[in-house]
Amino acid sequence: MEPLSVYHGAITKDATERLLSLSGKDGSFLIRNSETIPGVYCLCVLFNKCVYTYRLHRTPGEAWIVESSPGSQKRLFRNVKNLIAAFEKPDQGIVMPLLYPVHAEKQSYQLNGR
Repeated sequence: MEPLSVYHGAITKDATERLLSLSGKDGSFLIRNSETIPGVYCLCVLFNKCVYTYRLHRTPGEAWIVESSPGSQKRLFRNVKNLIAAFEKPDQGIVMPLLYPVHAEKQSYQLNGR
């Protein structure tokens, strides 16, 4: 897995909300570990002072997928960078495009340790 500066690891939902609120910009986003499901990640996006969370995980075939709004077509991505690039565009099944990455304090993190 490629290094991702927006991956914050095992931060809590509350910490996520604080970080995104500090940015103050709709479309700010980060990725963190799910607090409830091992091996699943959360793509968190700020919109109208609320944080929207979408599950991000690997399929058995090693592709990445985002659980977006019901009725949205499921798309598979080879890596998370491609997934982020796709969701930077409007009308992709999430509340708003990913516009402003909120970078982790450490230089480089990797999802899944790969």
